[in-house]
Parts: sequence; structure tokens; C-alpha cells
Amino acid sequence: MAKTGLGCEPAVGSLTPSKKREYKVTNRLHEGKRPLYAIAFNFVDSRYFDVFATVGGNRVTVYRCLEGGLIAVLQAYIDEDKDESFYTLSWACDIDGTPFLVAGGSNGIIRVINTGTEKIHKSFVGHGDSINEIRTQSLKPSLVVSASKDESVRLWNIHTGICILIFAGAGGHRNEVLSVDFHPSDIYRIASCGMDNTVKIWSMKEFWQYVERSFTWTDLPSKFPTKYVQFPVFIASVHSNYVDCNRWLGDFVLSKSVDNEIVLWEPKTREQNPGEGAVDILQKYPVPECDIWFIKFSCDFHFNSAAIGNREGKIFVWELQCSPPVLIARLSHVQCKSPIRQTAMSFDGSTILSCCEDGSIWRWDAIQ
Repeated sequence: MAKTGLGCEPAVGSLTPSKKREYKVTNRLHEGKRPLYAIAFNFVDSRYFDVFATVGGNRVTVYRCLEGGLIAVLQAYIDEDKDESFYTLSWACDIDGTPFLVAGGSNGIIRVINTGTEKIHKSFVGHGDSINEIRTQSLKPSLVVSASKDESVRLWNIHTGICILIFAGAGGHRNEVLSVDFHPSDIYRIASCGMDNTVKIWSMKEFWQYVERSFTWTDLPSKFPTKYVQFPVFIASVHSNYVDCNRWLGDFVLSKSVDNEIVLWEPKTREQNPGEGAVDILQKYPVPECDIWFIKFSCDFHFNSAAIGNREGKIFVWELQCSPPVLIARLSHVQCKSPIRQTAMSFDGSTILSCCEDGSIWRWDAIQ
């Protein structure tokens, strides 16, 4: 288990906004009374960079951001299970480029929605409990990974419907897995975190033949030789409470818990001793009143900045490519008082969306 290294003191950002970029509210929508838990722009297909989706209750809704702050509703998918409560969504695509939306939540079934036909493409059953996060492999966008309350992470091929790998077992998480992310350039690597207060880094390198086989498999998906990955290559104890969001920033990791900050750290693995190593905490990005769990941050396409909401309906926008951290903007509106569960930054960061506990969506645009 990697403990925090002694290195230099981390650089802590100041909460005085730099005013590098100012934003104003240009729209707000109310989907209904049910909480909205996730919101995401489509970064998988350049034709649809201005399209985003939300999930709340048993509904997935797709929108487009138009000029002048307008938002158009494109389509909505209502799950057949009225008791379903979706917690997460991710954009993906088939090997022919067909855009898909992948959603999961309380009933543990992953729905792959073909946004061209507005119909279910596939449903994945396998997780034994609710699904807290789904992420897409940007280098191979027909691969998605899911993090579950059942203490496992699963890798799926949405083209063939196969569960390729299950990250769980002897070295796996010991409580709900809340977040997972693919490394942006190392196709074999993922990071996961959860209620056992740890972040675990896993490698698929020795199992990659199964990933490749999943694309050419012609038998029933249930007959595929799904493999268990029982041991992560690195385990980090950076936080002393639930870790509910982690994202790669190059080879570094951004993670947050319920202690009012995002932490940037470097895992220093030792090749000869898998699972062991040191953590060098590099920077801290304070986020006041961010002390409830299941609040997720988002970044723009090039990871220049990150936006995170808090339980009072405020958004903090941090610059990621500088040290010490610079707060670009602090966004608040007198009528936005509900906890923000997730934000979505547009491709260039000029639009920031937030989805709230009260069922509202807020759009902020940079003042040019």
C-alpha cells in the first residue's frame, strides 16, 4: 500500500479568483423533481462536441448547446423499469462510428442506447449491485469500464456485448467503487477509487489478448472466457474518507474525497513490487462546502481546466496546467442553491454545465 511520500509540501491554490475568464448564466432548465446525477458532453465524435446528455430517475435526455445560450432537447430515453435511478452516463461509439450513450444506475444493468435510432442497442447484466460510474476508452471508444457498489470494476465491449475483464478479488476494492477512469495515452491502464478510501491503479497489459479477442468473438457473449484481474499494480491512500472521483491528468491523478479539495498526485510505482510504491502529492485545489459524497468534477477536452460544484450550488473553475493552482472563476447564482452533482465543460471550456439535486440544469458561458 503506497503511503504519502515526504517530498516537498504540495502547492495549495488560493480561493481568490484570478478573473482570467469570466462566465455568466445563459440558461437554466428544469427536467423535473428527480435529482440529476450526471451530465456529459460528447467528446467521442467531433460532429457532436456541442451535444450533451443528462441522467436522472429512469430517464436519459440528450440536448444540444446552441448559440446565444439556447439549449435544444434532441431526444429522451425512458427506461422500462420505472424504479430505475440512473447515476452515470458516458458517450461511446460502435466500431463503425455509430454514436452510443451508455448509462447505468441503481438496478445494476448497463443500457447501451443507439442515439441514431433512439433504441436500446444492448443491455449488460453482470454487476451484482448499482453502477456508480461508466467511462469510455477514448483511444478505443467501443470499450467502456463500469464501477459498481458490488466492489468490482468491469471492462465491456459494447460492439459485441462481452464482459472482458473483472477487476476484483484478493487485491480489489473492499467497499463500493465510486469512480473509474482510463489513462489518456497508456491504453492498458485504469484507475478506480471508492468507499474503502483508496485509489487503485490496474494494468490490462497481460490480459490484452482477451480485449482483442472480444472484437472478433462470434459465439454468445456469455461463453466468452472473462478473466479476473485480482491485483492492482498500485494502491494509494491519499484520502482518509470515501474517494468519489478520480481522473488521470497525464501520468498524474486528480482525486477528491469529502474534505473540500481536489488533490493532484503522482503514483511512483516500483516495477519489482506490484502494489507498492510512494505517492507524491503535488497540488491541492480547495473547494469549500464540498463535503458530501457523490460530487464529480469534469475537465475540458485538453485538460486545461477543471470545474466542480459544491453542496451550495456554487462552481469552482481551476486551471490545471500551472503551479501553484490558479482559480479561474467562482460561479454562483442567487437561485442556484441545490447541490451540484456533476459539471460538464465543453471542448474548449467556454461553456460549463451543471446538473443539480433539484433536477435543474444550469448553463454558464464565458464572456468573450
